[in-house]
Amino acid sequence: MKEAAELRDPTEHYHAQPLEDNLFEWHFSVRGPPDSDFDGGIYHGRILLPPEYPMKPPSIILLTPNGRFEVGKKICLSISGHHPETWQPSWSIRTALIAIIGFMPTKGEGAIGSLDYTPEERRVLAKKSQDFCCETCNCSLSSTLLPLNPNSDISLEDQMANELAHQINFKTESNLSSKMASEGEDAGAEVSDLTPEQSVSNSSSREAVESSLTEQTETSTATGADRERSSNDDRPHSPTRRRAILHQRDNNQAPNRPRLIAEVHQPQNDGHTGSAVLIVVLTLALAALIFRRIFLAHDYKFEYEL
Repeated sequence: MKEAAELRDPTEHYHAQPLEDNLFEWHFSVRGPPDSDFDGGIYHGRILLPPEYPMKPPSIILLTPNGRFEVGKKICLSISGHHPETWQPSWSIRTALIAIIGFMPTKGEGAIGSLDYTPEERRVLAKKSQDFCCETCNCSLSSTLLPLNPNSDISLEDQMANELAHQINFKTESNLSSKMASEGEDAGAEVSDLTPEQSVSNSSSREAVESSLTEQTETSTATGADRERSSNDDRPHSPTRRRAILHQRDNNQAPNRPRLIAEVHQPQNDGHTGSAVLIVVLTLALAALIFRRIFLAHDYKFEYEL
């Protein structure tokens, strides 16, 4: 409401007021910057304020064809909702209007909502812009702003807004992408400047540091576990606690038992095999003796009968 009262009276370069039924939607008109492709044009647009304003930036939409910004689309400026990280609560709608005027002659460079029309096309649109009439606020742009007066003095508010507008760093998506690309190229150049021997030495030194850190961590962990185990063993325990500790030790040693049992039983299996062979040999020898005894007995009986 304070800004609406301050901007109630139109100036030679800009005018903005909220809608009667919606304080968060403003309609504005700005004059094209002199000595540019937009000289003589008057451009109309909308400003959508978020509920958190002025802590969060507004969204700016142009409604008049101008050749610099797309019509009916939120434009990408450092004072708009596309860049809340660059917005400052000290900025106001007056600052945004003056910044829009100063930003119009700059290049779009692929920013969101930007256009790069030829100077001739922009001059034609600048002449046609005075005939534009907004359907929402029913205003004629030819009578919205005060006529230009070369002898008019600039107000203190306009001076402060101009200073803030000149301090604004207008960021575009292409500038950000080019910066990232240049940083990537610098990083790639640094990597490419390294010789193969330097690359190998860097990788080997990195691996050596990582392995030493791993060994130190494992050693400290094992030392802490041994110290804790020894302190627990030296402390007197109740019978129940002692049985629990013994049971836990048995469970910890259980995975190693099958291998120990197999190792112990390995020689026993060999001994059993030798004993079985010995028993079989003795049995055969005993059977041979018994057979021989029977054979000799039968032979003696036959001779006796003769």
